[in-house]
Amino acid sequence: MKKICMLIAVVFTAATGFSQALITYGKYTVGKEEFLRAYNKNKTPVTDKEKSIRDYVNLYTNFKMKVKAAQELRLDTSAQIKSDLDNFRHQIEENYMSDEKTFKKLMDEAFERSQQDVHVIRYSVAMDENTDPGDTLKKATEIQSVYNQLISKNNTIDLASTPEVKRVDMGFVSVFSLPYQYENIVYGLKIGEASKPYRSKKAMHVFQVIDQRRSAGKWKIAQILFTYPENADEGMKTKAKKLADSVYSLLQNNSDFSSLARTYSDDKLTYLNGGEMPEFGTGKYDISFEKEVVKLKKDNDITAPFTTSFGIHIVKLLSYTPTPTSKDDDALQFELKQKLMQDERVRIAKDIFAKEIITKIGFKQAIGIKQADLFRYVDTVMAYPESTDITTITPISKKTIVNFSKGGIKGEEWLNFARDYKSNAEMYKGETNEELWEKYKTTTALDFYRKHLEDFNQEFGFQLQEFKEGNMLFEVMEKQVWSKAAADSIGLLKYYNANKQQYIWAPSADALIMNSVSEAIANEALDSLKAGSFWKALVEMKQGELQGDSGRFELTQINGDEKASPGSYSAVTKNPDGTATFTKYFKFYANGDQRSFEDSRGMIINDYQTVVEKKWLDELKKKFPVKVNEALLKVIIKE
Repeated sequence: MKKICMLIAVVFTAATGFSQALITYGKYTVGKEEFLRAYNKNKTPVTDKEKSIRDYVNLYTNFKMKVKAAQELRLDTSAQIKSDLDNFRHQIEENYMSDEKTFKKLMDEAFERSQQDVHVIRYSVAMDENTDPGDTLKKATEIQSVYNQLISKNNTIDLASTPEVKRVDMGFVSVFSLPYQYENIVYGLKIGEASKPYRSKKAMHVFQVIDQRRSAGKWKIAQILFTYPENADEGMKTKAKKLADSVYSLLQNNSDFSSLARTYSDDKLTYLNGGEMPEFGTGKYDISFEKEVVKLKKDNDITAPFTTSFGIHIVKLLSYTPTPTSKDDDALQFELKQKLMQDERVRIAKDIFAKEIITKIGFKQAIGIKQADLFRYVDTVMAYPESTDITTITPISKKTIVNFSKGGIKGEEWLNFARDYKSNAEMYKGETNEELWEKYKTTTALDFYRKHLEDFNQEFGFQLQEFKEGNMLFEVMEKQVWSKAAADSIGLLKYYNANKQQYIWAPSADALIMNSVSEAIANEALDSLKAGSFWKALVEMKQGELQGDSGRFELTQINGDEKASPGSYSAVTKNPDGTATFTKYFKFYANGDQRSFEDSRGMIINDYQTVVEKKWLDELKKKFPVKVNEALLKVIIKE
């Protein structure tokens, strides 16, 4: 009997372990699940698991006490924190508004298609709902004729026999560069295959894939563009070509591309930035332009002048980024997700999701509300378009027509939706009232779910809470630590005098650090300084493109060369983000000089903040006595 009782006690203890508090601070607690969620989200590989977990218990306890202090100061009610939380909610809520399985399938599909570019020819004939039936038949026959020719053994096209059909070489395309319906068609074709005629709203199309290649990746380029009017005669075109050839000759003799772009390029969007264009991939620009870019193999390679419908181009390759081939590549996954969230195909996942949540949120038509009345009073409202209050006075206007798990919808809301939808010529396509009701059910269900997301999705609630507490922590640290430390002049000086040995100069130099937006501008500035220009005048002249900072710096701070001589310059260094830096040295200092209070002020404030924070934490621990459930902690460590 004792064994049975003991067994029951053990089982009960194990079953209630998840509800036990791991940390108690004052009258507040942190449970096991909350702690592990935070720990696992922030943990890094460790050799001593127990130490790592115990350290995080202290860290998380301090965090929770600080947040509680912020709440008691009512910082969570500030307009700024409320606004930030609202903005964050809107930023992340779309991530929770679609069917996860379908979304993952679409992501996998996008990844697979991102690995391959396809070269597409499109044949199309204009045809919309207003096209005369006889003309529609004629055009349909022509596009069918093109398809029949494409699938024949000869695979040749005689467009003379189908004058309405237009042929367009679309060049290579990739995922997201075409409407989803077209993308599905072309990625379903093999080389040489043609699609059956496809009817869109404004045309009928046949697509043919004539080539495939591994994804070409992305290019970062700069261009110099020479344009002429559409009606330009041969003389004007020849003049533009001669100018392009002369600029190309200068480039071959090592003239600076950026300077020539600023001087000669007619591309109004890029010439001020030395011709630099945003990074782009397959399908972004005309095939004749992309063909020349693909030929550039090494950074700084330059094309000879070539002509497209936009004018004459000279292009320089700044950098090339191949398309990642692994699904585990975070950058590619992020890019694909962002594009998917803004693409029409995400509607597929949303529609599936909407059908699922109608049940989840308890969407039910109210008892006593007849479907016929819902539709009949829509007709009544539409019969009086001049009446602004008609939706408020029908027999169903004030009645609850739909119930949710929390709250409901009045008839007036449905009638307003139907009137607004039917009155919008761009939206309304002749749907019946029954079809509008299905659309309304989906819309209202999604709106309700969005407004109550944290009630239905625990992970969303966690994200909101983390963001809110993070903002509160920042505000309370600013109020109780950072601003206090910076403003305590007496305390800072006292701390400096007590810890002077911490503030010693390493090998250092009086130097001028120049930073620029590009390597070319840095080289220009270097030449100007060597020629006697004053650095502040250069910064003023190149506002936004050039910055300077003069003072005493430790050599390790600035990647300085201790073997350089006073008055010398470092070479220009190009940074990973495309900016560039160089240094002028004035005077060198050996290791061991005492830093003055002013020279050390930034470091002193940073160190003194730790003193102020510790004092504050000691006060919080008196206010919120801390206890850790050691038995539960040991269970966590062993798991």
